[in-house]
Amino acid sequence: MKQMMNFRINETIKLNLILAACVSIGLLTSCEEEVYPETGSIVDKTPPSAAFSATQGVGLNDEWMTYTFSNQSSSATDFAWDFGDGNSSTDFEPSNEYSGEGTFDVKLTATDKLGVSSTYSEQIVIVEPEAPEAIIPPIYEASFEDNSLPDGTGDGRDSWRLSGAGVIQITSSPVYEGSQAAKFPSAGDRAAYQVLEVTPNSDYTLTYYYTMKTSPTGGNVTVWILPGEVSEFSQIDTDQAIASFAGTDQSSSNDYAKVDLPFSTGANDKVAILVTNELVESRVDSMSITAD
Repeated sequence: MKQMMNFRINETIKLNLILAACVSIGLLTSCEEEVYPETGSIVDKTPPSAAFSATQGVGLNDEWMTYTFSNQSSSATDFAWDFGDGNSSTDFEPSNEYSGEGTFDVKLTATDKLGVSSTYSEQIVIVEPEAPEAIIPPIYEASFEDNSLPDGTGDGRDSWRLSGAGVIQITSSPVYEGSQAAKFPSAGDRAAYQVLEVTPNSDYTLTYYYTMKTSPTGGNVTVWILPGEVSEFSQIDTDQAIASFAGTDQSSSNDYAKVDLPFSTGANDKVAILVTNELVESRVDSMSITAD
């Protein structure tokens, strides 16, 4: 009888252990595996809503061909963009560079975790913007006259000074117009420098007049158009000049020669006029600038 009872007790213990193990396994399984409902198996109470806005790029080069898209969708986790030109993206807020002008149908499909999708389409019309009209910068003391600054002051050369460079001289004869002109002694140790604000990617022409003494021969008076601006003469690098013209006409020391110096600004919104000379006393007068 005692053996029979021990057998039953052992069997009961084994059964309880087996049941406990099964329960433990079930608990572990339920903790480790996260089961989602299948697509469409339950009602989506917050379905996604696709929406976006498009912004055209702004710049001086080809930025107008790039559009940036602002995602305004709700209740979505995945996004599929079709930009209408063969390009696509799955980014949240992408940008797309188009090849040029045209009309494009842009489509955004927004999807949530339940597989429910929403699609929004918008047509964009890409047109290259017109180039801005080039500004005409003022050239101060352009004819090197006294009291010719906007406030009625100036000695004809105040606007042409640059630290580290000798200040130009003023002459009353010969002149092209007015009563004064800029004079550059033969030592070549003086320079005129003035910064102009210009429109990038625009074409200009600088017009001026110059004369040189007839001897010694072999000298020049050069006008340079330089990018940007500097604060010291030692910072100037004429190898970077946008344009330049070296005047060498020594046929008459009294008659001025006209120069039209065309240049393009490129990406620069500032350029500088630099005037220097070598070997021969020279004069410069009556500068003006036009947009081409």
